[in-house]
This record gives sequence, C-alpha cells and structure tokens, in this order.
Amino acid sequence: MVNTITKIEIFRLPPRWVFVRVDTSEGVVGWGEGTLEGHDEAVEGAYTDLISRFVGWDADKIEDIWQHAYRGRFYRGGPILMSALAGLDIALWDIKGKTLGVSVASLLGGAIRDRIRVYGWVGGDNPSDVLEAAKVRKQEGFDAIKMNGTGSVPWLTPPEMLQQTVENLKAVRSLGLDAGVDFHGRVHKGTAKQLAKALEPYGPLFIEEPLLPTQPLEIADLAKQTSIPIALGERLYTRMDYRPYFEARCIDIAQPDIAHCGGISELRRIAAYAETYDVSVAPHCPLGPIAFAASLQVDATCVNFAIQEMSWKMHYNSQNMSEADLMTYMLNPEVFDVKDGRVAVLQGPGLGIEINEQLVRETSKKYGEMKEYKPWRNPTWRGEDGELREW
Repeated sequence: MVNTITKIEIFRLPPRWVFVRVDTSEGVVGWGEGTLEGHDEAVEGAYTDLISRFVGWDADKIEDIWQHAYRGRFYRGGPILMSALAGLDIALWDIKGKTLGVSVASLLGGAIRDRIRVYGWVGGDNPSDVLEAAKVRKQEGFDAIKMNGTGSVPWLTPPEMLQQTVENLKAVRSLGLDAGVDFHGRVHKGTAKQLAKALEPYGPLFIEEPLLPTQPLEIADLAKQTSIPIALGERLYTRMDYRPYFEARCIDIAQPDIAHCGGISELRRIAAYAETYDVSVAPHCPLGPIAFAASLQVDATCVNFAIQEMSWKMHYNSQNMSEADLMTYMLNPEVFDVKDGRVAVLQGPGLGIEINEQLVRETSKKYGEMKEYKPWRNPTWRGEDGELREW
C-alpha cells in the first residue's frame, strides 16, 4: 500500500528554529528541521510552495521528491530553498525509518562507529568570557570546544587587537581541551594571515571561515601559508557549491549544515564527495534537536567524519525572550548525553528522537500571538566611522 503524504505543517519556535511535521496516510509521522537563522519568514514562504507540490506524493520516494524539489524548477539552490527542502527531506527519512523499524543510519548502510565526537560553544564575541565558559564545558563532559576568534574588527586590523584571541586559545588549551577558532568571515585577507600565524604555535583544532565563503582562491592562498586545518561550508548549500573549494584544495574540513544543504540526502552526498579529496566532514549545527539528530545519523555512517557541532547551552539559545535549549522539545533527552566528549550513536527508529508535539504546538502558538516576540535576527555591527562590519 502506498504511504502518501497527507499533511505538512510548519512550526516557528524559540529560540530561532523551524520544525516541520509530515503526516502520512498510514499514520506514520516524521519530523524535520528547516531552520535558517534570521530568515524564518522566507523559509516559511518556500514551504508554501513545497506543500502545494508534494502533498499526495508517496512518502517512500525520498530521492524522487528531492530531485523534483531541487531540479524541477528553473531557479534552484541557495539558502532559502535548500533549507526548506532540508526540513522535508529529514522528515521523510524519519518516516521511512519508523515505517521499517530501523534507524536512518541503518538505511544509509549502517553505523561504522559507536560514538560521535561533539564540541560545545563558548562564545567569543566577548573574549573575556571564554575561559570560564570552557571550564564549564569540560565539567559537562566535552573534550573540545569552539569559540569565535574576534568580535567586531575593522578591515585592516592592528595586530594588538588580535592578541586576546591568542590568549584565549592558550587558556583553553591549558585546560586540556581541543579548540576550534571560528573567524566567522569577520576578518579580511591581511588580518586572516596575521591571525592564523599568531594562533599556529598553540595548535587549534581548526580555523573556521578564515575568509568569507565567496573567495576560494584567496582561501587557497591562505591554506598554503598555515599548517592549521581550514574548515568552512555552513554557507555552501549543495555539492556543486563545494566544487570550487575542493578543486582549489583550500579546505581540510567541510562543514555542511544539514538544515541548510538539502537535508540528509545532500549531506550524505557532500560527505562522499569530500572523501575523494581527502577532506573530513564536521557538520555545522548550532540549531535544534531535529537537525542535530539527523546530523548524528549521517555522522555514524561516514568514514571521513571528524567532529559534530552541538548547540546544547549555546549562547544564542538564551536570546530573544527564549528559555528553550537543545533538549526542550524532546521526550527522550537522555539520548544526547555527553560522556568523554562523545554522544552515543542513536538507536531508535527513524531519527531516534521523540518530539514533544504538545509543547511544540503550544509554544509555536503562544509566541506567534505575542506582538513583542520577533523572529531572531543576527546582530549588525558598525565601526568607529559608522561603516558596516561583518558579523
């Protein structure tokens, strides 16, 4: 019997997440996440299109739906469409796993590891907070963290402004923690060279987005000048977007975001593509529990997996009138327990998590009716002369 899609619902939730619920004719429900931080309304508009296209389709035909959603339109790709597609794709994999009584990892060929290494965030926009936050992360069970390398900096940055970044890394490493340093595309070429050189003696796990993700050749030049692994990819949305970066030999760690790159289907393809260039995969995921669980399912099966971002107690989660965190909307939060820097491979059917649907509906309705509640927006920074700076 064909298990058709009968309904697709979208829920905007604090702190800044978009959940997707897909109903089927056989009564199996799947959950996905199509969060695109700062662009909730645009993604919701894209779902209006997907709903009109795919209600009534066979939920089992994940690849056919993916290809039609991506290729069945003249204009394709980009963050909005790929994030909306991601939420639907993840939900369909959840449905298939639940229907067959197996995990998504089993559907992808089976897990090749028992545990998934994860890292937690310690902020870094305010550099003075980093050390104390890192101590807390260590107590929580993490053995690796990530921090922003700088706050607001001018295009040409005096070297002394970067010294705090070096001191932060030294302090975190003194705790016995590995540390990734996220440049966040905030610094430009001259500064990136200086900062990478200054950090190199202290062994960061990687530097992330050392330049904006529109400059593969410039990043390749930087890669030749430093021994630190270069990571990027959260602002690349398809394997085609990754192609110039792989061909330029400018990255060591690919960071596709499962909620931005078209879901489980495309993340798996990007990981396989990265492997051919000897590039590891460390999926980006400062998002909700559905995106995190979906990432873990793919991580379990990828030979070139390195480490997974985890948003538990992340600084962004406490913003915008929110008390929500990674496990708030879950009925089985214990599956995300961190021990020795790792989370166990999820064992349940589908994504392996249980969503508190009642809380999702109540919260989405409550915040939707509050005039003072606004969708999350990233900060915008201005320099001393009034110019816009990269956030």
